[in-house]
Amino acid sequence: MTFGPLSAPPPRWKLGVLSLAGFVTFFGAWYLTAHAALVPAAFLPSPEVVLKELVRITHEPFVGYTIQQHLASSLSRFALGFGIAVVVGVPLGLMMGWSEWLDSALTPLFNALRFVAPVAWVPFAALWFGTGFGGPGLIILHRRLSPALINAYRGAKLVDRRLVEAAQTLGARTPHIIRHVLLPGSVPSIIAGLRVSAGLGWQSLIGAELIVASSGIGYLIVKGQTGIRTATVISGMIAIGMVGFIIDALLRRLEVRIYSKRGGRP
Repeated sequence: MTFGPLSAPPPRWKLGVLSLAGFVTFFGAWYLTAHAALVPAAFLPSPEVVLKELVRITHEPFVGYTIQQHLASSLSRFALGFGIAVVVGVPLGLMMGWSEWLDSALTPLFNALRFVAPVAWVPFAALWFGTGFGGPGLIILHRRLSPALINAYRGAKLVDRRLVEAAQTLGARTPHIIRHVLLPGSVPSIIAGLRVSAGLGWQSLIGAELIVASSGIGYLIVKGQTGIRTATVISGMIAIGMVGFIIDALLRRLEVRIYSKRGGRP
């Protein structure tokens, strides 16, 4: 049996039309459902009501802050957790992929910790760091560290060992081999891990803020739910989705640039 060549990807304008059609279908169904009163307005406000609420909370504080300030609080936690995951997870993953004894010593402990669900860390985070900056930060770090470390580890394992042996033959020391051989060869895997890490970290941060925070977009949502302010809750959900999309798009752009410089494609 023979197979023909794979079909060429559709042009970008067709993809754009399909994306637009998806949004129109979703918001159209929402609009019709709300205006037909199939669901009480208290639980499903119409899109225009949500839009008005979203605009309102940009200049009128809700639970002490505007939505921009809540987002800034969430993003500051996100940046801290993401930064630590990159600074700690990537080098540690590379060193574990390089050193057999370090791999054997740390992998069992790491595997045991990474399977603990983020929600299980909430009581611990609240006891140690309270509901300010540190509690959600600990939870998001736990969620982000694993993809960053694992993908760096896998990237190091996939590096051609002959390159490592050649560097050793030329007298290169371990730090130089990690920096000039393992790191460049692991970049595609590392970038993929950071994209996964960012997505999971943003989701876990919002989840943490629902439980252990005194500011942030997750805190805004849970307070809106307590006051049965569904439009506020949906406004927060829209903000979460938009910011998550932007974060992933930026990392995707970085990934494409790195691949283009390496002469490949993601």
